[in-house]
Amino acid sequence: MSKRLIWTALAALAASAATPALAQKTVTIVREIDTDRYDPHKSTARSGAEVLHMIGDTLVNLDYDMKTLKPGLAKSWTVSPDGLTYTFKLRDDVTFCSGKKMTAKDVVATYERWLDPETKGLVKWRMGDVDKVSAPDDVTVEYKLKKPFSELLYQMTQYFHTILNIEQAKQLGADFGVKAIDGTGPFCLESWTPRDSTVLTKHAGYKWGPPIYDATEAQVDKVIWKVVPEENTRVTALQAGQADASQYVPYWSIKDLMADKKLSVTKAENFFWTYFIGFKIDKESVSDIRVRKAINLAVDQKAISDAVTFGFAEPANTMLVSGVLDFNPKVDKAIYGENIKEAEKLLDEAGWKKGADGFRYKDGKKLAPLIYGISGQFKEVAEAVQGDLRKVGIDLQIQLFDSTVAWGKLATQEFDAFGMSFPYVSAGDALNLYFRSANTPTPNRMNWKDKETDELLDKGMTATDDATRAAAYAAVQEKVTNAAVWIPLYHEPLFVVSGAKLKPIKAHGIYGCGLYKGLGIAFK
Repeated sequence: MSKRLIWTALAALAASAATPALAQKTVTIVREIDTDRYDPHKSTARSGAEVLHMIGDTLVNLDYDMKTLKPGLAKSWTVSPDGLTYTFKLRDDVTFCSGKKMTAKDVVATYERWLDPETKGLVKWRMGDVDKVSAPDDVTVEYKLKKPFSELLYQMTQYFHTILNIEQAKQLGADFGVKAIDGTGPFCLESWTPRDSTVLTKHAGYKWGPPIYDATEAQVDKVIWKVVPEENTRVTALQAGQADASQYVPYWSIKDLMADKKLSVTKAENFFWTYFIGFKIDKESVSDIRVRKAINLAVDQKAISDAVTFGFAEPANTMLVSGVLDFNPKVDKAIYGENIKEAEKLLDEAGWKKGADGFRYKDGKKLAPLIYGISGQFKEVAEAVQGDLRKVGIDLQIQLFDSTVAWGKLATQEFDAFGMSFPYVSAGDALNLYFRSANTPTPNRMNWKDKETDELLDKGMTATDDATRAAAYAAVQEKVTNAAVWIPLYHEPLFVVSGAKLKPIKAHGIYGCGLYKGLGIAFK
């Protein structure tokens, strides 16, 4: 879509919002890309999550500290001493947007759909090893596991656990989440025009918002999520008042947006989203731990953060953000950060000697690992890393792909390293995702297959007390850090920009969805 057409569309939205025929309190949010569908069991897209959090609810909510659990559709819960049975007491005043009353049967049906092989549901591990979910009565849910899952309540805050009107899902079949979705959230889905806009309207009667907000119901009547791919256009739209909010603002614009007195910019207090490069450790060029350590020591994380994020991101000297649940503060930070002299020493010890052209060779073969990545912001990152590695004689080869084909390419064995960024809610969330042997070839693209790691992950996942879980995950962090499996690059911040007519919106860090339930969106 051309900038002229986007401006025309934004202007039309702004004009229509001002007409008496429509709700006066209409907010336009601009974002970069669209989702594939609004089905929590079939999409892992952040662009889907940010809308699903608004149109649906989960049993449990997460506070801004990303650690404290809060009531959601469940007003309370208990856990059996063996960690196998969770009993949730539900609110009795919840309705779907259709007007249907929500009961425990809807919760059971939602999880049964996710578990059903015919659904082809994604990331089922976020449910734990489920034995049975049942409803003794309309306000009680018994969630029984075959083995403990210490992450369960934290995972239940994620949009994947959105409670659905299964009657509608069955009626719509493959069109569920495409043509319609009936949720219990503060907003209702009015329409979705793929790659253009998603329109939400206030859920009349909604009053069960999480206690992290001052308001328990939506403060605006309509929310329009508008897809605007061009970052310049998004920034200009915010500055000109054609858009009211966005978290999709480029780093180069943040200082100017902060200086604009018409706007407010807030930063999530806790946000766990890390950019890194992972090594496929069984590939010849990077199978030697000395080479992986040398590559890490050749990379200048601070320079990359300064160049790519204008200094707004935190240069990474750990694989995970230090504020995340079960972070191990004792991991060896010296393995990361620029140290050219030590990097060259390690490469020499590994038998990679510099040739006349300045690059390193061993047995007649050049040290030229191939890295795969997704085009866009990672292009600048990859080129910066390429420049750093050339200083020590490594000729990094870069191959970038459009997002439409990149995920397929990243599931192959054709590369030596890959670039990635990802959100996580806890150390266990990140570690179980990336370092389980069973998760090769994706998302464990490193081919890290280690029995002790799997045992520690199982111990952390099935722990029935916080100390045991934390100790197990701390050991995994130490193990994979010492093995130099990744190059952590930087920990990304999350900013939310609010326009002139809105109050500042407090940014939330959950799954990169800064507006979370949308209950913080309010007019001045």
